[in-house]
Amino acid sequence: MLIIVTDLSVRAGGRTILDRVGLAIGAGEIVTLIGPNGSGKTSLLKAMLGLMPAKGRIERKPGLRVGYVPQNFPRDRSLPITVGRFLRLHAKQDDARAALERTGVAALEPRQLSALSGGELARVLLARAVATRPELLVLDEPLAGVDVAGEAALYHLIAELRDETGCGVLLVSHDLHVVMAQADRVVCLNGHVCCEGRAEQVLKDPAFEELFGTRTAAELALYAHRHDHSHHTGSA
Repeated sequence: MLIIVTDLSVRAGGRTILDRVGLAIGAGEIVTLIGPNGSGKTSLLKAMLGLMPAKGRIERKPGLRVGYVPQNFPRDRSLPITVGRFLRLHAKQDDARAALERTGVAALEPRQLSALSGGELARVLLARAVATRPELLVLDEPLAGVDVAGEAALYHLIAELRDETGCGVLLVSHDLHVVMAQADRVVCLNGHVCCEGRAEQVLKDPAFEELFGTRTAAELALYAHRHDHSHHTGSA
């Protein structure tokens, strides 16, 4: 395992954000965190990365290299910095250029970071994360500001990067349709782990229906069935 969390609890502002959460991420798997707003998804990621105080046990593979894309990335439009220089703050020049190429945005290297569109910024931040050759990619809503067409392409790219490097991926997403199609394991969080497993298992769990509603569960189950049927039919 790359990282194992046991009985992790977080309190902030006099209330419990996370209560004895357990989670493990292995190499080569995509684990997606889902849950309603305020369920503690971002807090869990930050606690796992040591970015906020928490109680419990966090075991990391020795020397674990982590690439992190935060949920919000503020850009100071008064601060001139090119995409290339931005990446070179975090990685060697050759690694930075290779990462921009791999994420399909090599042409953006001379552009000002502040001038990028939402979709361009999403790919640049992903490039920054992969430039350090991480064993674990942690992505907190990486598609903010990305249009629908860009979402599918970016999720496909994340899966390709996992396949190529064998890294583990921990992803927070609100796009449940993509979760059902891409995740190896889904973890449903609402202050604690309500349910987890493969997408088809989670969809049938009463805890999922309680959080997202019976209609949503039924619609996603139908989507997952069609996706799986189409996938196997096409690969036969």
